Amino acid sequence: MNKGLILFGLGVLFSCGEQSEKENSSVPVENNSTFEMRLDLNQAERIVQLPLHCIDVEFPNKLNQTIDGPIDLQTPSALHPAFYGCFDWHSAVHGHWSLVRLAKTYPKLSDRSKIISALSRHLTKENIVKEINYFEHKYAGSFERMYGWAWLLKLAEELHHWSQPEARILEQNLQPLTDLIAQKAIEFLPKLQYPIRVGTHTNTAFAMTLAFDYAVSLGNDNLKKAIVQRAKDFFLEDKNGPLSWEPSGYDFLSPCLEEADIMRRVLSKEEFKKWLVDFLPQLVREEFVMEPGIVSDRTDGHLVHLDGLNYSRAWCLFGIVETLPEYTHLIKIANAHIKSALPNLTDGNYEGGHWLASFALLALSE
Repeated sequence: MNKGLILFGLGVLFSCGEQSEKENSSVPVENNSTFEMRLDLNQAERIVQLPLHCIDVEFPNKLNQTIDGPIDLQTPSALHPAFYGCFDWHSAVHGHWSLVRLAKTYPKLSDRSKIISALSRHLTKENIVKEINYFEHKYAGSFERMYGWAWLLKLAEELHHWSQPEARILEQNLQPLTDLIAQKAIEFLPKLQYPIRVGTHTNTAFAMTLAFDYAVSLGNDNLKKAIVQRAKDFFLEDKNGPLSWEPSGYDFLSPCLEEADIMRRVLSKEEFKKWLVDFLPQLVREEFVMEPGIVSDRTDGHLVHLDGLNYSRAWCLFGIVETLPEYTHLIKIANAHIKSALPNLTDGNYEGGHWLASFALLALSE
């Protein structure tokens, strides 16, 4: 990681979530604030350096491939010419999403032209064809299922809603892979008999959440129906979620809160309200407490996952409040989680720097 990146200090400031605030304004937000934290332009300028840098960093790299012979032993950029950076395929994908989100949300970014150039260099028709070829390998059927798939759909959704003229070209270039991934999800979900309730990549609820948002935004009714059906099959009868068991040592997702995040999408407001009381009854109490995850060593690629957990918990809590405003007391808990992780986002450690910017953005701008 570029050691010259500007570091966030412990006194980092945040914009509150009011719509009346200007893009580059910044005010302190205390842990007991009823406003959600938001990035301002200055903080966006700092965060963008992470994905802008890492999408071109080919090594170190974790390919996660099953090889069928010597021909499969190629460099990351040869196997994945679009998404070879950021240590692994899914991190490269959501690194690209981060660039689109930042450029779309903050049109005055000084590196806007660099972002567009980097995206145009990676997301070419030729590169996407090679990515599709990889997915069609006989041993690649489960490659990045469903975490990476979901992030690819999230990237496609973000491009679709970006008014930049170049975004139409990028979206069109990506479309064949987008269609392939959406179809793979439609075919896979009915086969998955039981949800995967972990705090890492294979968490079913998180992947369905990103894929659901894509399906709604782009009007993919078949994907939407598949997700709604399986979410209800998996989670509708759940009660008394074991929130006290969280987190596990390497978690970057909350199994219980991610489940709530998908269910608030597929249920009506009144259905979700009743379901949440049954599933996480402790959340309704004003005195509810949830301490942020503690990272003991940010140079350890697994232990630093807990910074991601703090962001993902925050966006799930914000989502609950968005659906059920009577849960406003959860905002101070979400803010505390963000404040515990954000000062370390640009600490120069690639173990977290190659992926955490995307999680911070989801928590701060979703």
